[in-house]
Amino acid sequence: MESRAVNPNYHASPLRSAFRLLLPRISSEKMQFCPLPLKGLQMQFKKNLLFASYSKHDSTDQDAVITSRDVAYGLADIDWDSLGFSLMPTEYMYVMKCSQGQSFSKGELQHFGNIELSPSAGVLNYGQGLFEGLKAQRKQDGNILLFRPEQNAMRMRMGAERMCMPSPTVEQFVDAVTATVLANKRWIPPHGKGSLYIRPLLIGSGAVLHLAPSPEYTFLIYVTPVGNYFKEGIAPIHLLIDTEVHRAAPGGTGGIKTLGNYASVYKAQGAAQAKGYTDVLYLDCVHKKYLEEVSSCNVFVVKGNVISTPAIKGTILPGITRKSIIDVARSQGFQVEERLVAVDELVDADEVFCTGTAVVVLPVGSITYHGERLSYGNGGVGVVSQQLYAALTRLQMGLTEDKMNWVVELN
Repeated sequence: MESRAVNPNYHASPLRSAFRLLLPRISSEKMQFCPLPLKGLQMQFKKNLLFASYSKHDSTDQDAVITSRDVAYGLADIDWDSLGFSLMPTEYMYVMKCSQGQSFSKGELQHFGNIELSPSAGVLNYGQGLFEGLKAQRKQDGNILLFRPEQNAMRMRMGAERMCMPSPTVEQFVDAVTATVLANKRWIPPHGKGSLYIRPLLIGSGAVLHLAPSPEYTFLIYVTPVGNYFKEGIAPIHLLIDTEVHRAAPGGTGGIKTLGNYASVYKAQGAAQAKGYTDVLYLDCVHKKYLEEVSSCNVFVVKGNVISTPAIKGTILPGITRKSIIDVARSQGFQVEERLVAVDELVDADEVFCTGTAVVVLPVGSITYHGERLSYGNGGVGVVSQQLYAALTRLQMGLTEDKMNWVVELN
């Protein structure tokens, strides 16, 4: 079938039945959003098929012209230079529901707004819920990039199994993310001004009184434009090791993105911040001597050409940025070790940095342990931290060739 690029005059509109792209009035063609294949492919629309699909192809001159026109569509009227990391409501969210024992089948875009839950919803009473986080970036040519969305989908499925929840398939997850991003694309910051943060949620939305899995589940995605997680950007952070409070325990849920993992850090994090620290670095709860992670980030220790990070063993979240940084570091000649990392190794470390979707790579300026302050990077950003941050962000923003096949490009 003959294919063509997306007309920049199409407008996203939520329907009760499905997500559709509304054409200009002069056209009689109809197109409808539906499941898409995965992995680093550009999106285009095929005439008469009523389906959107990805194709891996070189851009034509016509594509370039249409893409440049697309940059000119109306961006939201906000100060892109003042974006922080906080919620700014956008226009559409994605909602899909299913019953316990069933499978998710069809979702829809709805106007962003509050949702209704029974007071006895499983997520409210027993914490049966998961979330994910990923970003959409805008390239210099105006095209939109997603970074490894299938990894978020697989992690949600892993967490859902642990929490006795049905979960969208990988394809459904990526389709829903794509639909939500395209519907809100005027909220994606211009190139270099920030990103569109994407928050998928999977919650037990059905009413249940006794201790049991919810009878109904809701998969929901909302998005918001964001700048840097910390106002200082990539400036070093300062951590406090708390030897009494632990983020997770063996056999628990520390290795999945369940809701309760995060609320439990508020007290320790707040106490550390009251003392002037940025966050808390947690140790294992058995030996109290091995590094685990920061409140919402994985941690890495650099010594010479060796980069070490705590192994994934059930108490540490398998971060997608963590996984990506390991591969990028190895491709640059570093030796990366995933193992038990003792707190004593911090004394001789050249650098320490954290990774996460929101922060990407965040250098650590100091760590305080038993009252002793260990400093890194001479008060600035370490060479390795800067190098890995630059490599990953340039890849995520489409400034370097995607040799890893990690980027999904939407045009």
